[in-house]
Amino acid sequence: MLNALNAISEDNSLLVMTIFINPYLLLAISASIGLHVMIVYVPFMNVIFGIAPLNMYEWGLVFAFSVPVIFIDEILKIIGRAMNEAELKERLGRAQKAKKN
Repeated sequence: MLNALNAISEDNSLLVMTIFINPYLLLAISASIGLHVMIVYVPFMNVIFGIAPLNMYEWGLVFAFSVPVIFIDEILKIIGRAMNEAELKERLGRAQKAKKN
């Protein structure tokens, strides 16, 4: 679900973009988390899906493996923006040289 938030923009950082730009995504994330919680903590659902509720340590592991995805994607976005900027400068330089000729 954290990666879905990061996918709001391909180039812009999650710190720059507002998460409220796509309310349907927020609704889908909320519904998904709600269903997960229901499946994990409602005893009837535990039997159907054959799972047991998570304790705080296990939730910590879930977040420990989920949060780095945001940092990795933010680093990739920084690299992508730098590459796009370098390519734009190169194209502008070629266009100016072509104009002079």
